[in-house]
Amino acid sequence: MLNAIYDDTKEHMEKSIDAMKRDFSTLRTGKVTTAVVDQVKVDYYGTMTPINQVGNVIAMDATTISITPWEKSLLGIIEKAIQNANIGVNPNNDGDFIKLFFPPMTSEQRVEIVKQAKEMSEKAKIAIRNIRKDANDKVKKLEKDKEISEDDLKRGMDQVQKITDSFVAKVEETLSSKEVDILKV
Repeated sequence: MLNAIYDDTKEHMEKSIDAMKRDFSTLRTGKVTTAVVDQVKVDYYGTMTPINQVGNVIAMDATTISITPWEKSLLGIIEKAIQNANIGVNPNNDGDFIKLFFPPMTSEQRVEIVKQAKEMSEKAKIAIRNIRKDANDKVKKLEKDKEISEDDLKRGMDQVQKITDSFVAKVEETLSSKEVDILKV
């Protein structure tokens, strides 16, 4: 019973770390990635659709993203969606595709992005602590229902805390590597 709780706890905590990594992928580092436009959606025949599902999105070099829609009629819609998304650049529409030119980041921008990364990692830690609380509640319920002893309760809660500590350490590790990536010029 306790092992099932541990496994469930690990699985949910792993999902929190995956969500944080997805959030991190939207942050700009020294080299621009197509993930910057992943959150931008366009109105495609009445359905809000991610840009990468209505055209090719490629990083041409360290500072340029090119978006080639599959239908020319989408050029204006994509351009407007990028402007509304406020990702820090204005789209350049040349009639066939849209290019996004990202200027090199200033040190102030880098510091600001590191702050955003820290906020994202803090959200992940909060999620992990909430998962710990749920796991501890399940362990306490087992003891209350007389399915485990008091000693098992203590061991179970200690094990949940060890799992939590290891995942918080993973969050810190991921954050510090992302910080290095962001601050690298």
